[in-house]
Amino acid sequence: MSDIEKVVIIGSGPAGWTAAIYAARAQLNPICYVGVPRQDPAPVLPGGQLMLTTDVENYPGFPDGVAGPEMMAMFQKQAERFGTRVVGEDIVSCDFSSRPFVMETSGGATVKAKAVIIATGATANWMGLDNELRLATSGGGVSACAVCDGALPMFRDKPMAVVGGGDSAMEEAHYLTKFASKVYVIHRRDELRASKTMQKRFMDEPNAEVIWNSKVTDVTGDASITGVDLEDTVTGEKSHLPINGLFIAIGHTPATSFLEDSGIDLDDARYVTLAGRDSHTNIEGVFAAGDVADSEYRQAITAAGMGCQAALDAERWLADQSS
Repeated sequence: MSDIEKVVIIGSGPAGWTAAIYAARAQLNPICYVGVPRQDPAPVLPGGQLMLTTDVENYPGFPDGVAGPEMMAMFQKQAERFGTRVVGEDIVSCDFSSRPFVMETSGGATVKAKAVIIATGATANWMGLDNELRLATSGGGVSACAVCDGALPMFRDKPMAVVGGGDSAMEEAHYLTKFASKVYVIHRRDELRASKTMQKRFMDEPNAEVIWNSKVTDVTGDASITGVDLEDTVTGEKSHLPINGLFIAIGHTPATSFLEDSGIDLDDARYVTLAGRDSHTNIEGVFAAGDVADSEYRQAITAAGMGCQAALDAERWLADQSS
């Protein structure tokens, strides 16, 4: 390892691996810090949220679909083929106040770099129920992305439910009405946070229903979900709702805690703020890609595209510095 790296990529997943592929092919000799597996409360693994996805059917080039972990293994293999070095550690702190940039790893090492690409993603917020997480990680019909998974054959013409009450929950629930026999929105209160337009769009569907003042206390099913146990938040009354798909839409948390004292601008939800349609952050030489900077789309294909942008932006920026 040289004293000062040309490009350090923090994170993996579609954004990080794509950035690594482009940076390696540009002969920037990138090093990728992919992170350490942890439980938070669902597993957080190198490779991002696709590591918890059984079937990916909406990524171009895979007409028969592909398992999320298999796809990420192929991304990594391609990045390594061109010379990307992979380190299984977290970057725990960054100092971008001067150049070269200085970062500290979870293993106690100090890393210096001319350019940095942040691709640490965002993790879905879960309810934290044991069976919810078990069925989410085993492909048993619990997911945090209806747009990713809702059209899978296992959910077609089956009753499904969405937990949440914001615009994202309404968008996901409305999307599911195209495929499900019935879509329930389970909400803890007696009114939704979503905009009136989003609410109306969902509720106008003939197979849509909101279950008010309710929280999920358990998810039932062995190999796959068969229903959810509910508790009325006002009366305490308990009930059971038979469903074959459960989608959690209670927000995402971007993985940016390590950037707190770095000088990188974060928005109110703690996502990295980008200067425009490119990958430039507020600090020259630091770029961001994927879900860590995208609270809107959060798709593998958009993350990969942003990873490409970040690598190209970093390459051009480094070339300008050299000249």
